[in-house]
Amino acid sequence: MALREPLARLLRARPLSRPLTALPPRRRAHSVALVGAPLSRGQKRGGVDHGPATLRAAGLVERLAGLGCQVHDFGDLNFTQVPNDELYNNLVLYPRSVGLATQMLADAVSRAVAAGHRCVTLGGDHSLALGSVSGHARQHPHLGVIWVDAHADINTPLTTQSGSLHGQPLSFLLRELQDKVPQLPGFSWLKPCLSASDIVYIGLRDLDPAEHYILKNFDIQYFSMRDIDHLGIRKVMERTFERLMGRRQRPIHLSFDIDAFDPSLAPATGTPVLGGLTYREGMYITEEIHSTGMLSAVDMVEVNPLLGASQEAVKATARLAVDVIATCFGQTREGAHTTFDELPTPSSPDESDSEEQVRI
Repeated sequence: MALREPLARLLRARPLSRPLTALPPRRRAHSVALVGAPLSRGQKRGGVDHGPATLRAAGLVERLAGLGCQVHDFGDLNFTQVPNDELYNNLVLYPRSVGLATQMLADAVSRAVAAGHRCVTLGGDHSLALGSVSGHARQHPHLGVIWVDAHADINTPLTTQSGSLHGQPLSFLLRELQDKVPQLPGFSWLKPCLSASDIVYIGLRDLDPAEHYILKNFDIQYFSMRDIDHLGIRKVMERTFERLMGRRQRPIHLSFDIDAFDPSLAPATGTPVLGGLTYREGMYITEEIHSTGMLSAVDMVEVNPLLGASQEAVKATARLAVDVIATCFGQTREGAHTTFDELPTPSSPDESDSEEQVRI
């Protein structure tokens, strides 16, 4: 298992821990920081905060180490509930608690990226993107975001129907919506860091009316499951990179909700929607992102072990999430191997005919 270190280490921009394993010869290694963000404020059914532990138990650290990554596992951030965290506008749940938690996460992600790591944030619900994207953008202001999800998560506090902030993170991050988002208590630290041209959605199939309006009227690129059926996943990825990197190379932030997959593949999640990504489509997305060489941060969210109908359903969902992350760092369906320069030769000469006869 990986050596966990105090999260305070993330506050110092220097190498954060000793590599988990020696690197394979002549292989370019990724330095990967794992940060657990067990955020679940506003969830109608608890359990998503167990996501980081579930992913580690599914062998995430070992899988990344086997790919030659230098793994630095910093454990989980310790989020606390703010006392007297009243509803905003009689609807939005736990604004102060979510604001404080995501501020802590933003600091951790920023320091990890500054120290040269590719940061993987393990959720928890998708409100954590408020912190992970903001922290990433402090170091790479011109980053592009690929948001793989069944849902757009771009309601504002004034359009949300559920009140849950995990359905709203992108409205806070988008500059074009700055005048549509009120100042929530606990969010004074957060500044919009993305423009509409910096975001591409993949896998959408469950939009609220206000979200559909925002996507259409603010010229945000998205590929619904219908688009994937029509174009094919290869064309979708080509258009994604053309949108984000057509004019310049820039770091990519991948924010991946496990409910982007069809519920038959990922049943242990909070808001499953039929007709999602196949395994092959999901792996193709991350294989292509890895091949750009520009991936800088990853979110993996909404794995909820308490919502699996069986232990096998939970394990299947966790294994799928681990596959997604591993493919981001070099696992391929052709096999992920250490560099092979030449075939081995026998260390001793063959037996002579006479020796063979004696042996027989």
